[in-house]
Amino acid sequence: MTAEDRKIVLADGSEYAGFGFGDRGDRVCEIVFNTSMAGYQEILSDPSYTGQLVVMTYPLMGNYGMAGEDYETKTPTIGGLAVRRYNDKPSNFRSEETLGGVMARYAIPGIEGIDTRKLTRSIRDHGSRKALITDADTPLEKALEILRATDVPRDVVRRVSCRAPWESPAENARYHVAAIDCGIKLNIIRSLNARGCDVTVLPYDATAEQVLALGPDGLFLSNGPGDPEDVPQVIELVRALGGRLPIFGICLGHQVISLAYGARTYKLKFGHRGGNHPVRELATGKIEITSQNHSYAVDEKSLAGTGLELTHVNILDGTVEGVKCARDRIFSVQYHPESAPGPQDSGHLFDRFTAMMEEEKAHA
Repeated sequence: MTAEDRKIVLADGSEYAGFGFGDRGDRVCEIVFNTSMAGYQEILSDPSYTGQLVVMTYPLMGNYGMAGEDYETKTPTIGGLAVRRYNDKPSNFRSEETLGGVMARYAIPGIEGIDTRKLTRSIRDHGSRKALITDADTPLEKALEILRATDVPRDVVRRVSCRAPWESPAENARYHVAAIDCGIKLNIIRSLNARGCDVTVLPYDATAEQVLALGPDGLFLSNGPGDPEDVPQVIELVRALGGRLPIFGICLGHQVISLAYGARTYKLKFGHRGGNHPVRELATGKIEITSQNHSYAVDEKSLAGTGLELTHVNILDGTVEGVKCARDRIFSVQYHPESAPGPQDSGHLFDRFTAMMEEEKAHA
């Protein structure tokens, strides 16, 4: 049997040996886990995973290959991927490349054959933290020294945001949406286009003047990686434009809206990642099965006196999943309606946004 050639090392000295695929370079990442049973291509290409080593709890990955139409960004920036079993011979008529081949092209290291259940329990019990993926023969002390000397970057939104505005037109467009790119997923843009929205995507540091110069009907705040407090530019943008046009935020956009209104955020022990999180909408009692990917949450107690109303709650741990300010025509959710885990549980949120823009047009 072939000897194990790669390993993951955690700061507590624990090691998980396996076999490499994708890129063979060393990488220090924040290690997290994802409970999705499918969708590894979307996970690999989601900018919100920038710099993170994702442990997949479902045991088989790579079996249906990679399809050109399914990417969430053109250039994946995930830190790495750890799986129980990797299939390098996919069987799917839509497959154009292997998972490992794409990871090698974008310098993304992968490891298979490790005990992903044990590693996931470690993350669950002790929290997400730094990890090194390296060669199996790297001495433990050297690996620990690398971990101690390497900081996880905090400029991740700047790294994934577009550098200049770009357009995504819709057929028979009725609305024009300015979308702030903190790491926007392409399926969010497709979801807006499908509802008659021309979308102008702007860099994360766009000013209120640049947004208003476009004459948009609404503002969208995207998902993205990292700590929402690391993007004060977007927080100030919300403060400047709140009440001036309808605003909809998803994931990081939700956290940024909450911070702009004076609420607080905090880091979760191990985050929410996967397509099976039940969320209750308080106004209707409706339960949505949601897809999530985030490390931070809004502090519910801090919403008091901000003007924001709690709208959605996570059934598993009671965390905040949505807020709104009816006065300012602004709302947000922590989860990803474009990921369709239900599969149609949450698509109505895009319809709510277009309804707000339609109402605004009617009163203009």
